[in-house]
Amino acid sequence: MTLRSRASGSALSLRALLAGLVSLLLVVAWTAPAAALEGAAAQVKRLAMIGFTVSDMERSIAFYEKVLSFEKVADTQVAGSAYDTLSGVFASRVRVVHMKLGEQTLELTQYISPPDGRPIPVPSRSNDLWFEHTAIVVSDMDKAYEILQRHGVRQISPEPQTIPASNVPAAGIKAFKFRDPDNHDLELLYFPEGKGNPHWHKPTNRIFLGLDHTAITVSNTEQSLKFYRDLLGLKISGESLNTGITQERLDGVFNARVRVTAVAPETAPPHVEFLQYETPPGGRPMPIDTTAVDLWHWQTSLVVGDIDAAAKGLRAAGVRFVTPDVVTLQDATLGFSRALMVLDPDGHAMRLVQP
Repeated sequence: MTLRSRASGSALSLRALLAGLVSLLLVVAWTAPAAALEGAAAQVKRLAMIGFTVSDMERSIAFYEKVLSFEKVADTQVAGSAYDTLSGVFASRVRVVHMKLGEQTLELTQYISPPDGRPIPVPSRSNDLWFEHTAIVVSDMDKAYEILQRHGVRQISPEPQTIPASNVPAAGIKAFKFRDPDNHDLELLYFPEGKGNPHWHKPTNRIFLGLDHTAITVSNTEQSLKFYRDLLGLKISGESLNTGITQERLDGVFNARVRVTAVAPETAPPHVEFLQYETPPGGRPMPIDTTAVDLWHWQTSLVVGDIDAAAKGLRAAGVRFVTPDVVTLQDATLGFSRALMVLDPDGHAMRLVQP
């Protein structure tokens, strides 16, 4: 299937029908036996990294260092059959860079070979099921926004938005959405006193503090909970219904009505958030031929204690595996020695890792 914007009448209807069928098939194909959901297959201890594929590593490093104050802490190239198996990409050579902000790590991956990854589609909106963003916490939204404007970032939101008092769980939080040079979606977050993780309220003189979460668009919150809560052991840490003009301007999506559910491991931040768009309709599914080479590919690294037991439990539950089985790497250059990549019900990639 293609990611080009839909054109007219009959083509629109046909694609909408196909999108619905693909989403339904993904859910049906994944649905686990009831017995498999009685206990978590894997107890995720923490989110080690949030990462995605980039087209030009030097350009991405410059953006995250100069604009957002990340620090490069690791830079390596990886090749060989073990990594091919892990990523599901044959004959690959990749450059992997770890960027640190506060205590959290962003992982950037550029495929040197094969070099034919597809760009993020234009237009791409937050109700499309390939959507994912990471949220960067700031100590001062006005100063952070001034820095972004000075660097000419591509804005999704026209200006920072303040969540209204009517949305009690999120009232007073300030947010702003924008894109990096490859069109990956990013969000700035400012938490007033009493909101957000206490971690973000420690005294500091820095503007950009760290990564609060990665947010993924899902087709069905309950189905996603079966995967992240019931199988991976994450716990619900917050819920809200975001709607109205503030949400529309934040997302750049008219008539946005979003059910937000946060799920967190034992140690957070960061955590995972689900975005289920009740409106508008028409969000497009994850392309079924997506691979790690494509620029809309994100992968979140989840640390587990026993990866073999996790793999066995996830397989019994009918989870889709990118990696046929647990892969052992020659060294821990990437921050782990054993790993496995699986897909959630909507096709978002999760990489289970064991140090």
